[in-house]
Amino acid sequence: MITFDIKDLYVNIPIDETLNIIKIKLQQNNDTETTHQILAQLEVILSKNYFTFQQKIYQPEQAISMGSLISSLIAEISLQNYEDTNVKQFLESKSIIFYVRYVDDILIIFDKTKISPQIINTHINKLHNNIKLNPTYEEHRSINFLKLTIRCQQTILGIDIYRKPTTTNTTIIFLSNHPIEQKMAAFRSHITRRHSLPLIPDKKQKEWKNIQLTARNNNFPKHLLQKLKRQTKQKTTHTQPKEKNYKIWTTFTYHSPKIRKITNLFKNTNIGIAFKAATISQYLVRITPQTQTPVHEKSGVYKITCNTCQKAYVGQTSHDVRSRFREHILYIRNNDPRSAYTLHILNCRHEYGNINDTMTLLKQINKPNLLLPYEQMYI
Repeated sequence: MITFDIKDLYVNIPIDETLNIIKIKLQQNNDTETTHQILAQLEVILSKNYFTFQQKIYQPEQAISMGSLISSLIAEISLQNYEDTNVKQFLESKSIIFYVRYVDDILIIFDKTKISPQIINTHINKLHNNIKLNPTYEEHRSINFLKLTIRCQQTILGIDIYRKPTTTNTTIIFLSNHPIEQKMAAFRSHITRRHSLPLIPDKKQKEWKNIQLTARNNNFPKHLLQKLKRQTKQKTTHTQPKEKNYKIWTTFTYHSPKIRKITNLFKNTNIGIAFKAATISQYLVRITPQTQTPVHEKSGVYKITCNTCQKAYVGQTSHDVRSRFREHILYIRNNDPRSAYTLHILNCRHEYGNINDTMTLLKQINKPNLLLPYEQMYI
């Protein structure tokens, strides 16, 4: 057995070659116009691979973007093509008995009488000049792949759960200010893996002890751990298909359990609730810009006051506040009652002042979908 790890996969995918591969595949099932349109859109998406770091914009010289939704698909197309042209022949000749890849991790089981691991390593590193693979050879008839340890046992393969030497058995501490769903997530994953893998009884018992140790280290209650174990066992033994209930998901920031009073209102609806934790670290590591943006160059909810009677109008703008102030003044000068503030000034023959004296930014907002809720709140 031998495993390979593809070094720096995304930054080494050849874009032009991958586009040619996609073109050939598209032409097999589509007309010329459709193929051209899809390729044109892909070229734009893959070439505009900008990213920001410390409020500066960069563009890499090559490679696909790490955060792009399409990057994994492009990498998969490229790798599958290389596998079809270079690995398939070894599978057909039975030199390689088993080949599997998960993203950038590869496991190969081969026949030692027909091929050596060194030949496999030499050949597989010739897939492409850009793509380099780091091999790991089996030791004592076992090898680690993903989260499994695979062992050769005479005529069969045995598996065990693999944990890296750096594993600390640390999860979210139960006493921390996080939603219970997030505290239980790691243990649900561990228990589900223990039940779903074909482990022998001794290995299952060993894994259960590891889960219990992790629970104790993180103050996780025993009764909740046992409850998760029962629930997981019921799910794995009673595998009746359920009707798919498609939900619209929304996110709430979890400041305290009191947020449940709001989220519980959506229990019997098709709206799913996901929580994000408000942690101190995100404020501690936040990078403070060297130059602060002037308040009137920000967007959000604002208040503008009549200079005569001091009545105030609350409004919102997705542009900067200064531009919105100029619009109000332009409406007044053109006798155009397009806003409530303009209508008040024109009807009452009152005076308006300068931006510093009459206009205040109540709340800076950068997301347009939050403008209306905050405006209604301040009104």
